[in-house]
Amino acid sequence: MFDIGWTELLVIGIVALIVVGPKDLPGMFRTLGRFTGKAKAMARDFQSAMNDAADSAGVKDVADDLKNVTSKKSLGLDALDEVATKFENWDPMTPEAQAKAAETKAAEKAKKAALVKERTEAAKKMHAATAKAKEGKTAAKSAAKPKAKAAAKPEAKAPAKPKAVKPKAAAKPKPKAAKPKAKSGDKA
Repeated sequence: MFDIGWTELLVIGIVALIVVGPKDLPGMFRTLGRFTGKAKAMARDFQSAMNDAADSAGVKDVADDLKNVTSKKSLGLDALDEVATKFENWDPMTPEAQAKAAETKAAEKAKKAALVKERTEAAKKMHAATAKAKEGKTAAKSAAKPKAKAAAKPEAKAPAKPKAVKPKAAAKPKPKAAKPKAKSGDKA
């Protein structure tokens, strides 16, 4: 409350000893102690009266709810602090960290292998289903074709058309050799 050091108290005590005198000094300190005690008791009574009024008005409940809502735990920041602390204290060169990294790597490899195996099996099943569907279509077509041929009247086959033969292009004449150009100094 007051920023009074030992040197200030010593100066006040010496001044009080000189001003009041050695006979009346203990009575003065006793009176000062009673006054200080009464002031503290009044402050405690006032504080308790304020707390009671706040409790009856529900301010404490609202304050507790507000503290709970804004707490690190309710916001999930305690987990973030924990992770940050683990990250700050993590040393990749320790045997435990290396073993954990190896375990994690092996687990990821196993997951990838299982995923590849699962996808391969799914692709095989899909391929088999597609092949069965194609077989079913070809069987249906082959069963339908003989009936259609039997129902149709046999017709005489038309003779095959001869292929059109393209005439070869005539040979192009070769260009004549160009005359050498005359130099500007030569007369033609």
